[in-house]
Amino acid sequence: MQDLYTLTDFYGKLNLPFPEGLGKDIGHFNVFNIAEYRTRLNNGEMRYDRRSYYKISLIKGRNKAEYADKEIQIEDRALLFASPRIPYHYVPQDEDQSGYFCVFTENFLSKDKSGMVLDSLPLFQPGGLPIFTINTSEFTEVEHLFKKIERELSSDYVYKFDLIRAYVLELLHLGQKLHPVQPLEINRNASTRITDLFVELLERQFPINTPSQQLVLRTANDFAERLAVHANHLNKVLKETTGLTTTSIIHARIFEEAKVMLKRTDWTISEISFGLGFEDPAHFSNFFKKLANTSPLKFRKGIEI
Repeated sequence: MQDLYTLTDFYGKLNLPFPEGLGKDIGHFNVFNIAEYRTRLNNGEMRYDRRSYYKISLIKGRNKAEYADKEIQIEDRALLFASPRIPYHYVPQDEDQSGYFCVFTENFLSKDKSGMVLDSLPLFQPGGLPIFTINTSEFTEVEHLFKKIERELSSDYVYKFDLIRAYVLELLHLGQKLHPVQPLEINRNASTRITDLFVELLERQFPINTPSQQLVLRTANDFAERLAVHANHLNKVLKETTGLTTTSIIHARIFEEAKVMLKRTDWTISEISFGLGFEDPAHFSNFFKKLANTSPLKFRKGIEI
């Protein structure tokens, strides 16, 4: 599992080659029409994860955005801002989807002379609600901006990226003047949602298929950071919903995978240790003995206590 969902992953999911020359010297930028590309992105659904890029989406259609501790329903038209700091899960609720979205890296806007720091904006603060409902006239205004961006991107104008940057800044300022959508009062409460997302992140790392693959999320802090919640809060939630601590759940899952790898692969203990994220085989052996009351080697040979 990778630490972040990267631009390379994004283009791969669209079955598009990575456009190496697209703003290469000034940071990456690109724009997409939702109606054209949504079927390539699992009908628009995006898994819960952090991304290595920023994204601004103009959306028309019924959709749902799930954050670790809140869920937001989009009934018609909305403007959504996403940053690498805040993971979310985006799920279309009907087939009638249209609009635009653009993706860009932080250094794309760093060339702007205004001195704007993206992560200092309220739009991109953890705990905020970066989704805004807009009316028909506001939708038309933003759609016009996206169309100008799309037109400039395909032009031969020497300073087109300077102009596009100005349009993106206009989108950011527009978003900051809007009122965010409020989270839903729903039956599935925040604790259940956090638990579900924790399990999703944990299970997505398995199985370990090659000796070069390695777990990225191994500690309570790792998962809390990915979920954008405090480690103590995550532990409290999991105790409420499962009766177990964050660490005990993680360790139990790693232990189960270790047993599978010992029995079903011919990898060395060192290779298994590396794949499961241990610093050295001795740490793995101590971990395994504590839970299995036998060493990894004896377990592999069927000598169990």
